[in-house]
Amino acid sequence: MLKWLIAIVTLATAAASPAAAGPALLFEVESGKVLYAEEADQSWHPASLTKMMTAYLVFEALKAGSLKLEDKLVCSQPAVEVSPSKIGLPLGGEITVDLALRALIVKSANDMAIMLGEKLAGTEAAFAVRMTETAKRLAMTRTNFANASGLPDARQVTSARDMALLSRAIIRDFPEHAALFSMPNMKIGNRRLGSHNGLLKTFEGADGMKTGFICDSGFNIVASATRDGRRLVAVVLGEPSADQRNVRAAALLQHGFETLGWKTYFSSDTLESMAVSQGATVEPANVRKLVTAWACGNRPVKVRKAKSTKKTSSKKSTKKKSSTKAATGTAATTP
Repeated sequence: MLKWLIAIVTLATAAASPAAAGPALLFEVESGKVLYAEEADQSWHPASLTKMMTAYLVFEALKAGSLKLEDKLVCSQPAVEVSPSKIGLPLGGEITVDLALRALIVKSANDMAIMLGEKLAGTEAAFAVRMTETAKRLAMTRTNFANASGLPDARQVTSARDMALLSRAIIRDFPEHAALFSMPNMKIGNRRLGSHNGLLKTFEGADGMKTGFICDSGFNIVASATRDGRRLVAVVLGEPSADQRNVRAAALLQHGFETLGWKTYFSSDTLESMAVSQGATVEPANVRKLVTAWACGNRPVKVRKAKSTKKTSSKKSTKKKSSTKAATGTAATTP
């Protein structure tokens, strides 16, 4: 009981802090039961969380046999011209579907999203229509896609509930591809590319899934973790920085694991049955002014390291400063 109370206080503190800039949702994967929800139906820009739907459609094609991992993708002009993050193939360059999928999920490569969409639907625009149709089929009623990457577009909208539904569908329908979302890094040629999901290194049991960022949406994450055979997923949207996004997602997951017993016993709300959140608007929120990134026109928050208390006989400890890593480019969807 004490652990549960501590977890509740921890979550309440995180939710009430300035870091809690946007919607959040926590649920158990197996039952679909909602353990925590805040503004779950508020319209939001998904940023690179979009690539989870891109991956879902690729997984469907692989299962149907209309696409194979060894098939080649050819780099088109739109893929060459797209903003970072990207792999950066030259026009006409080729890459396998297998490597493109890894780069899509781990590196969050926008050019790979375009090339995969073109492979399946001819054009990215046609692929976006298919993405939206699939969203409706998965009961993602507040989601519309205009591109395969999540780059800024006023028409590209979703909600925390919808991203939760998508994450559960991926876990349920394509367990054979689960390892893609838990990869801490990947290699293309001589380059080693790391995941932007910091929880994979810091949170016990973390096993996926995807991050995203554009200035208007802030820092988003769908984070999965498994302990003692129970899997939880947290959706966090609109945090001011990548660090704050990770802190809030970790607090939600920890809260879930600490209270899972009585929450699942007493709670009747599921992702499908939960009432629409009060005050939710179809107009997507914009948190650009709250985002601490140079690319968004705001100064990143400086973080001072604590002074060392360790005594030395010969030298005094020196003060060091560190700053949060700024996002690169207003169109970037990588962190």
